[in-house]
Amino acid sequence: MSLRERLQTALKEAMKAKAADRLSTLRLINAAIKDRDIASRGDGGPEEISDGDILSVLGRMVKQRQESARVYEEGGRLELAEKELAEITVIEEFLPRQLTAAEVAEAVSAAIAETGATSIRDMGKVMAALKGKYTGQMDFGAVGGAVKTQLAG
Repeated sequence: MSLRERLQTALKEAMKAKAADRLSTLRLINAAIKDRDIASRGDGGPEEISDGDILSVLGRMVKQRQESARVYEEGGRLELAEKELAEITVIEEFLPRQLTAAEVAEAVSAAIAETGATSIRDMGKVMAALKGKYTGQMDFGAVGGAVKTQLAG
């Protein structure tokens, strides 16, 4: 079952169960995916984005909500922060398991070996290889530092 189909099934189940908060989050996910589909068509791309693209949309949604929750907590709006964290929980159901720090380091080493990278100039190749294999499983913003460290060391 594709990721898109899993999302549609979850949406229908949330409607039947009358789970308003879950339904709201699933509708937000579908809206973000449809926006990306439309943008892809406008750029001459496929009608529907791939599961990999959907994973990147979901990852971006999680990051946005984490930032919002942090801002709400700093501002003393705990009820809004809790709502954002609840949305993160629903979104993460559709993301693959996140890699541990050790697994990330191992993946970075493997990508460096696979691409034959020898210097910081090859960082783009390494990041592209990682994104191809581990979309949705690691935070590429944080991984960039690990790649730089291994290439420099």
